[in-house]
Amino acid sequence: MASPQIEVIFDQDTSTFTYVVYTAAGSECAVIDSVLGYDPIAGHTSTTSADRVIEFVRSKDLKVQWLLETHAHADHISAAPYLRQHLGGAIAIGNQISVVQGVFKKIFNLQSDFLLDGTQFDYLFAPDEVFHIGSLRAQALHVPGHTPADMAYLVEQDVVFVGDTLFMPDLGSARCDFPGGSASSLYRSVSRLLSLPQSTRLFVCHDYPPDGRAPACEATVAEQRAKNIHVRDGISENEFIAMRNRRDATLGLPTLMLPSIQLNICAGVLPAAEENGVSYLKIPLNVVL
Repeated sequence: MASPQIEVIFDQDTSTFTYVVYTAAGSECAVIDSVLGYDPIAGHTSTTSADRVIEFVRSKDLKVQWLLETHAHADHISAAPYLRQHLGGAIAIGNQISVVQGVFKKIFNLQSDFLLDGTQFDYLFAPDEVFHIGSLRAQALHVPGHTPADMAYLVEQDVVFVGDTLFMPDLGSARCDFPGGSASSLYRSVSRLLSLPQSTRLFVCHDYPPDGRAPACEATVAEQRAKNIHVRDGISENEFIAMRNRRDATLGLPTLMLPSIQLNICAGVLPAAEENGVSYLKIPLNVVL
């Protein structure tokens, strides 16, 4: 059985971990949850984080097979189209992205020909579909709750890239108050992940460390079950739902939610330039999300 190698690239501005998963130099690889930098004040994008991915991939002579998204992120813009342009690979997400598209097409009043079938992506995973990253066996686990379309990617029964389903044990779990979110669904999704073997390594998408701790991206199932402040062993579904609902009611929207969601439901592809050569985003005013 092949063993996955994992390169971790941390984007400080968005507290996002991007992962490159491969077996050896010269092998196929997958890039998970890439980041396109965005300055919301100036309206400028940057490719600093994505260029670090490109540099690593080329240094190992890797062949990008997949550009995987765990979900349509609300806190950063995907760099998948930029990476596809420079490295190749298929942009893929769970097929429930169509549900998310349906919600946000209305919020952003997107053009009537904006399709709600996920065809903006190169590939849509069915729930729990098995696929391969070169010689590595992988499975796209459907883990709804944070959004209806969340996927976690299980690779060779050893590691899982959990997206926003779980955070590090001292931070707990993701919010569930975005459109289509569900605390009960998230509890069941987390329970599924934590039923994997105790030694399974779980890699998170974000970390917002408290003072005194450096950013961290990995914990085992055993560590999560023993220490996670929201979903450790002994916390019931009803207790979790009550906690999550109370906590979510206190949270503001992520700084980059409106630009991020608008682009990420389109696989990160920027809007076509208008007649002056400039692309524009839409910002809905006085809309409750």
